[in-house]
Amino acid sequence: MVTSEHPAPFDGKAFTRDLTSAPGVYRMYAADDTLLYVGKAASLNKRVASYFNKALTIRIATMVGQIARIDVTVTRTPAEALILENQLIKTLKPRYNVMLRDDKSYPYVLLTQEEFPRIALHRGPRAIPGKYYGPYPSAYSVRETLNFMHRLFKLRNCEDSVFRNRTRPCLQYQIGRCTAPCVGLIDATAYARDAHRAELFLSGRSEELGRELTAEMEAASERLDFEGAARLRDLLSGVRKLQSPQSLGNDGSDTDVLACVLRNGHACVMQLSWRDGRNLGTRAFFPKLNGEDSASEVLAAFVSQYYGDHPPPNEVWLDQDIPERGLIEEALNEASLHKVRLRTRFRGERAAQIDFVRRNADAALSSELASNAAQKARLDSLCELLGLDSAPQRIECYDISHTMGEATVASCVVFDQNGPVRGQYRRFNITGITPGDDYAAMHQVLTRRFKRAMDSLAAGETPANPIPDLLLIDGGVGQLAQARAVLNELDVQGLAMIGVAKGEQRIAGDETLVFPDGRELHPGKQSPGLQLIQQVRDEAHRFAITGHRGRRQKARTTSRLEDIPGIGPRRRASLLKHFGGMVGLKAAGVADIARVEGVNAALAERIYAALHGLA
Repeated sequence: MVTSEHPAPFDGKAFTRDLTSAPGVYRMYAADDTLLYVGKAASLNKRVASYFNKALTIRIATMVGQIARIDVTVTRTPAEALILENQLIKTLKPRYNVMLRDDKSYPYVLLTQEEFPRIALHRGPRAIPGKYYGPYPSAYSVRETLNFMHRLFKLRNCEDSVFRNRTRPCLQYQIGRCTAPCVGLIDATAYARDAHRAELFLSGRSEELGRELTAEMEAASERLDFEGAARLRDLLSGVRKLQSPQSLGNDGSDTDVLACVLRNGHACVMQLSWRDGRNLGTRAFFPKLNGEDSASEVLAAFVSQYYGDHPPPNEVWLDQDIPERGLIEEALNEASLHKVRLRTRFRGERAAQIDFVRRNADAALSSELASNAAQKARLDSLCELLGLDSAPQRIECYDISHTMGEATVASCVVFDQNGPVRGQYRRFNITGITPGDDYAAMHQVLTRRFKRAMDSLAAGETPANPIPDLLLIDGGVGQLAQARAVLNELDVQGLAMIGVAKGEQRIAGDETLVFPDGRELHPGKQSPGLQLIQQVRDEAHRFAITGHRGRRQKARTTSRLEDIPGIGPRRRASLLKHFGGMVGLKAAGVADIARVEGVNAALAERIYAALHGLA
């Protein structure tokens, strides 16, 4: 018997011979089980067979040459295949897929689900119950929309803690941008009507809103309520003004215009958004190409991934045709439950808009490439400055923030060779130390961070956050000593470490770099390497201060009564009013508390125990 150390090459034609023609997702693996590529298909048989039956680009041919096996997942519809493909690309990060970089900072308009809903700008996880409208291309466009909403529908924008404790209307009521539900100047039914109108407007159903307002205005006139009819007339006029299209190239429907430009191994996809006839501005995206050199392929990947996470508009205008446009359009139609058109041919004003977006994409890519060149120059200077053999792939910086020892927060920011990796930033609430002890705080945060990573490695697992190549500590000799002690305790090897100490005058550029062996370096403000260190250190400082202020403000605005079972807004207001605030309540005895209306003896005991740390 003849044996070989090398397995037989993967026979793609034999594999596809009996492959189903149903829609689904295919995953291509290398011999070492590295995931090479994830793709979707309306017909798995035809799509997978195309990799083995036709001429391929150099990138795809290189990938196909590494295939050791292909796994497939059959789905019921092409829409399910699109959604599954998007999920797998985001979670598994295949080597050869074009990937839209994670960005959790898309701004939305949030209409909360409460008796008196609040309308506000929202970023981050959708954890607050309510309806989310967006995403918008920029915070400016959200604020502009909210400005219209407050003028037209007069919904509140205050936080719940403020809303619950108001005793008189605020300035927003005085200038006609809120109806003051906090003090009962509008009942729940009338406020719900205003919230419903706002919901129609945000959903793009302005025509339906206009018909409702017209009917209500006519009804008010018939019952001789001319003042109410005049208010409805003004509201209808405001809605109609916002409905009027701002450009001859758009007929008022919800539309995204997309253009893709490739240069020097980098890509920019520019998005111009229209909602309800209003131009919401542009937003630039810079996908990770992984060797892809076709603008149409990049644009197709963007459309699949972006609209897999965000509701697509009625029309998406593309500056060029994309592969599998019909499949993607069919999947978007099914997933969004409304008709979505991917359009590629334009004339006149619409062609001018496509050209406008393409020119913006080209300008944004030029700026990005210039930024990348500057970043590379700073990295090269950093290597020379610190005596590193190669540019660090991952830089982490730690900072501590507190006010007189209160609400201590530590921050960790992460930079790679392209700049900040905001999705991997972390904050740590520091507890169990002497207030104001920065050394103990630094010891605790580094222990928590690196112990978790070392435990994962000891278990043969890949840490969720890899060990960095360069560790920056905001501080001097003392903080650096704490970092060195933690790394020694946990036996963390192969990690460069630098302390960044501010100068006596705390002037930017006057920093001292402190090495673990005691050496000190003063590069000066002209050093590109120091400029990179300053950028990372300042970002850690900003992130720590933001977390500290949030934690401190929460402690200031959160009443301890809110954590006591059986205490709702009405009882809390009664207690505070009866005793004149928290100071008076804390000084009261159990019997005094029990005299407040709605508070029995058992509840008074719980309140007293909670306020005095006896619970």
